[in-house]
Amino acid sequence: MSHTNYKLNTLLIHAGVEPDPTTGAIMTPIYQTSTYVQEAPGKHKGYEYARTQNPTRTVLQNALAAIEKGKHGLCFGSGLAATDAIMKLLKPGDEVISTNDLYGGTYRIFTKVFQPYGLKFHFTGMSDVQAAAALITDKTKMIWVETPTNPLLNIIDIEAFAKLAHQHNILLVVDNTFASPYLQNPLTLGADVVIHSATKYLGGHSDVVHGAIIVNRDDLHEQLTFIQNACGAVPGPHDCWLVLRGIKTLHVRMQRHCENGEKVAKYLRSHPKVEKVYWIGFEDHPNHDVAKKQMRGYGGMISFVLKGDNMDDALQVLSGTHLFSLAESLGGVESLIGHPASMTHGSIPREERIKNGLADSLIRLSVGIEDVDDLISDLAHAIG
Repeated sequence: MSHTNYKLNTLLIHAGVEPDPTTGAIMTPIYQTSTYVQEAPGKHKGYEYARTQNPTRTVLQNALAAIEKGKHGLCFGSGLAATDAIMKLLKPGDEVISTNDLYGGTYRIFTKVFQPYGLKFHFTGMSDVQAAAALITDKTKMIWVETPTNPLLNIIDIEAFAKLAHQHNILLVVDNTFASPYLQNPLTLGADVVIHSATKYLGGHSDVVHGAIIVNRDDLHEQLTFIQNACGAVPGPHDCWLVLRGIKTLHVRMQRHCENGEKVAKYLRSHPKVEKVYWIGFEDHPNHDVAKKQMRGYGGMISFVLKGDNMDDALQVLSGTHLFSLAESLGGVESLIGHPASMTHGSIPREERIKNGLADSLIRLSVGIEDVDDLISDLAHAIG
């Protein structure tokens, strides 16, 4: 199916999917096989070995490419497996500029896995493009952007960084996990590579771990396909099927995540015990204008700090909710509450976290699609 003829809500349901040619099944089958029978050596139906290709994965990869307005999609066993593949495009001595407010697992794989192999990483605030530009040298080969950032919900101007990267022949990678393709399409803004933890909004039901990469450039697709096959961090067909199913409802889920997120953010901001609320939909958010320009909505991710910035008060809230489940991850239909300092960002040294504005008592919410009045009542009970 051509992805140029339909609008996003239609693509999410139909892109890449055709009825099964053998039975007419409307849902893509789960091809639970490790290998494929060949008529003669080298004569086959396009599939030889399931690490290299799987029909369920192929459908998902095509669907991902379509909904991100890209040309090629690639699937991996997790978001970090996808990150690992992207970093293998580089070689010892190369330098990477990244935001200083990013997912702890990304920070960990950069500093603990790839830095010892000779890659150098510069972490900086990316709201100021010129400050990041000052870090560029002839060894800089990649700029890694997360927007909105995790967990402080900073917004980074993708178009501005695309112009900067391409002036210097640098790859621009954008982690689009927090926004999802429903709210933002970085490739259309000039990014070279888009990455997702499909575990989150794409899967949407907290029942699968999965990663995805989408690119337009044929050369990048060729390199990443080689890495995908050679290193083998591929997802199983059932995981691909779950993400494919999740994508079909992304638009209706994201609409409700956005509606609920706005109401919860405004409630928290009005609460006398809340000091600060991080949510990109507020007009006084430092980069609200950029968000308005490059996004179609503001999502369901919110972080906040209680007055007094007291850890005991934060722990009382974290353990005092019923509908908001205390758990890592985000983007599922159910609401989650988390403590970045000890959970998702525990691998970042405390001094680095504090320097970048991530307080010990910061609380992060992934607002689900339940009734928003029930969610607000749950928070009211926990905050007191």
